[in-house]
Amino acid sequence: MPAFAEDRVERFPAPDFKSGHVMPKTETSPVERSRTRERVDVGVLFAFLVAGSYLIYHKRSRNWTLALTVAGLLYFGFYRKGCICPIGSIQNVAYAIGSHGPLPWTVGAFFVLPLLFALFYGRVFCSGVCPLGAIQDLVLFKPVNVPVWLELPLSMLAWAYLGLAVLFAWIGSDFFICRYDPFVGFFRLSGPAHMILAGGIILALCVFVGRVYCRFFCPYGVLLRLMSKFSWRTLSITPRECVDCRLCEESCPFGAIRTPLPVLPKNIEQEKERLVWAIVMIPVLTIGFAALGYIGSGALARMDYTITLAELLHQEEQTGVAGKSDETRAFRATGATQEQVYAKAALIQHRYALGTPLFGAWMGLAIGGRVVGLLLRRRQKSGYIADEGACVACARCYASCPVEKPALAITPLATTN
Repeated sequence: MPAFAEDRVERFPAPDFKSGHVMPKTETSPVERSRTRERVDVGVLFAFLVAGSYLIYHKRSRNWTLALTVAGLLYFGFYRKGCICPIGSIQNVAYAIGSHGPLPWTVGAFFVLPLLFALFYGRVFCSGVCPLGAIQDLVLFKPVNVPVWLELPLSMLAWAYLGLAVLFAWIGSDFFICRYDPFVGFFRLSGPAHMILAGGIILALCVFVGRVYCRFFCPYGVLLRLMSKFSWRTLSITPRECVDCRLCEESCPFGAIRTPLPVLPKNIEQEKERLVWAIVMIPVLTIGFAALGYIGSGALARMDYTITLAELLHQEEQTGVAGKSDETRAFRATGATQEQVYAKAALIQHRYALGTPLFGAWMGLAIGGRVVGLLLRRRQKSGYIADEGACVACARCYASCPVEKPALAITPLATTN
C-alpha cells in the first residue's frame, strides 16, 4: 500500500496554485467610476447650455450653432450612447415620486438644467445639446412644410406620450421612453430590429420633415415648450425692424415663425364669446377626458406584467389546472405565493385607477389649452416673429434675414423682444 501511494503521487501530483502573478490593486470601484462620469456629464451639459445661449443670443451664428449641434451628437449620442438623458430622466423623476427608489442628483440635474435654461433663454437645449434633435437636424435636406391642420393634431401625440411615460414610471410598470427610444440603437450600434427599423423610418422622414420626433413625439419637448412660453429672453429673428420679406418663414423647417395677421376692428361681442369658450371648454374637456381615463384604466393596467400574471394564476385556480402558461410555470419556480402576487396586483390596479383619470385630465387640459390658444391668438399688422414654444433656436432664420448682416455691422445686437 505505501508503494502504491507513492506511485499515485508521482503519476497525479497535487496542483500548484502558486504563481508569480500579483493581483492589481483596485483604485476605484466600477460604481465610483460611473458616478464620476455622471458628474462630468452634468458639467458638460451645463457648459453646452451656456455655449448654446451665447451662440444664439450674442454670436447669432448658424455655423457656430451647427458646430455645437455636431459636438453634442458626438458626445451625448455616440460617446455616452444616449444615456443619461434629460428625455429619459422624466421617468426617473416620476419613479422616485412614486416612492420606488431615490433619485440620483445627477439624474435630477439632467432633468432640471435644460428646463431652467428654457425659462431664461428658450429651447437652447434643442438647438445644440440634444443628440436626438441633432441626428434629425443633420439629415434634413429637402424640407417640406407641414400644414397647420395636420401639425396641430400630430403635436398632441407628444403630450400623450409624456402623460403615459409619467404614469407607467410612477406606478413602476415600465420605463416607456427608454423602451421606445428611436435613436439609441444608432448611438450604441446595436439593438432590437424593430427599434432600428423605427429609428430608420423616422430618420427617412426627417430628410423631408424637420425634426419629426422632436415636434410630434418628444415628451421632454412638451416641458421645454411650456417653459419657453415664459422665457426671460426670446429669440429675435432680426436685430432691427422687420421688412416682411418672408424669407425667415421660408427658411424655418419647423413651422415656428408666426406670420402677421390683420388687426380686425375690435368687436366686444365677439371677444365676450371667445372668453366664454375659453372658460367653458377647458373644464369640460378636462372632466370628459378624466372620465374616459377612468373607464380605460383596466385596459391600461393589463399592460403591467404583474396584473397579467395575477389573471393567469386566477384562471388556473378556477380551472384547477396549474402550469398552463410559461409565465405561471416561471412564477411557481420562484417559490413565491399567489397571495403575494394578488396583493401586489391590487396595489398596482389601485394606482392605475387613480393615475388614468389624471392622465385623461392632462390630455383634456392640453387639447383645451391648444384650442383656446388658437382662438385668442394675438394679431399683428406686420413683423415675423418666432413662436417661443415651437422655436428650437437653430439660427436658420438669422442666415436668411437680409437685415441681419447690415444691422450687425452697424449697431449692437437687439436680442430681446
